[in-house]
Amino acid sequence: MKITVSHSFPIISKCTVSPDQKSIQKHLKLSVSDLPMLSCHYIQKGVLLPPPPLPISSLLSLLKRSLSRSLSHFPPLAGRLTTDAAGHVYIHCNDAGADLIHADGSHLRVTDLLGSTSGDVPDAVKGCFSFDGAVSHAGHFRPLLAVQVTELADGVFIACSVSHAVVDGTSFWNFFNTFAEVSRGVERISRSPDFRRESVLISDAVLRLPEGGPVVTFSGDDPIREKIFSFSSESILKLKTTVNYNVNLAEMMGKQANDTLTTKRKAITPLIWIKNAVAGNMTADAAEISSFQSLCALLWRAITRARRLPADKTTTFRMAVNCRHRLDPKLEPLYFGNAIQSAPTSALAGEVVGMGVRWCAERLNWTVAAHGGGAVREYVDEWEREPRCFPLGNPSGAMVMMGSSPRFPMYDNDFGWGRPVAVRSGRNNKFDGKISAFPGREGGGSVDLEVVLAPGTMAGLESDPEFMQYVTVC
Repeated sequence: MKITVSHSFPIISKCTVSPDQKSIQKHLKLSVSDLPMLSCHYIQKGVLLPPPPLPISSLLSLLKRSLSRSLSHFPPLAGRLTTDAAGHVYIHCNDAGADLIHADGSHLRVTDLLGSTSGDVPDAVKGCFSFDGAVSHAGHFRPLLAVQVTELADGVFIACSVSHAVVDGTSFWNFFNTFAEVSRGVERISRSPDFRRESVLISDAVLRLPEGGPVVTFSGDDPIREKIFSFSSESILKLKTTVNYNVNLAEMMGKQANDTLTTKRKAITPLIWIKNAVAGNMTADAAEISSFQSLCALLWRAITRARRLPADKTTTFRMAVNCRHRLDPKLEPLYFGNAIQSAPTSALAGEVVGMGVRWCAERLNWTVAAHGGGAVREYVDEWEREPRCFPLGNPSGAMVMMGSSPRFPMYDNDFGWGRPVAVRSGRNNKFDGKISAFPGREGGGSVDLEVVLAPGTMAGLESDPEFMQYVTVC
């Protein structure tokens, strides 16, 4: 995977930070949710903060001490990956340490990282992250975590890059929150991670990897644009109300116009829903369409329109589903590691465009509702029969992949001088159709969508009236 770094900042200092207490954790076995991520890039997420009330040298000393203490609560992040003779992969909690990097971005101001004249995410944001292009398998020989502190003219950007084979979003943000909590002087952390490896996700199956390790499954050379679309709580409530309670004439006409397409479609999601309903595996009331499902349906329709796909082309919307509460017995909410599965919803492009937003939202709702404990175990069984890495990317040109979550406590990262101004991500794991959901800074149910699309598709999305009527800021 080739990644061209067009904006990087001079590195002023770099050091290895070890936990302030020797780890009592030894080896943590990677699960069937961890192992597929070995071919994904490191997760890169960070917070843009106002100017700290202390000199940069004092701030770095504070952050170094806080990182050391935080690693004692999260010893796997100070370890390395190791593979035994049988091919099983573990996190070796050997206190080898994490990177702490100080970068000079003092020629830039906070506003320079918030937006550009085109409204796209400025490329300079990418310079605030380390481990560009690093594949998660590389945690065998490099740190599993790097923290980069980028000094700005009127603020600071603190970013974490972590091997995706070690954490999902829940675990990532729990560490980030703890790091911030310790930095602002909290003696006892509020959310201790759970390191137990006792669930159905822990398997004896072996993932066979090529010599030298896996590579990412998409090209980093394709042109893309990246933009933040913001949705206020009022706008999302309006959308949810429309999806749940309004049936309009256009939708009914669309249904009639797509009768021919309906006879062709594979109807994957409804069949899964019926099967799981009979088996008692449903996890939600499929009659109620959530705010987030409504927003995903709106986005799916708009992107499908913008791509101008043939009516009989299959398009798929993938959502990352948290499995912690779906298993029986349940995993702890703060289970450390990956406990996510990809839940796909497929339909013909003509249906997505012609059948209305509620029709799309219903199918997304069915998929999530059907992903109960039985579906999780079915995925595990299937993976054990054919262990493989996760095929990240959009080879068909008709995929939308939603990651992250507006429920993650991203704006709880107060390091001692105020909440973040914004949350941003690096260049890793970016391709046409990759979407990440963040909570809006104002809270209250507001959502920011980080949308990555081919330039022509992005232009179509920006001019889509159904989509843009709900956008508050872009």
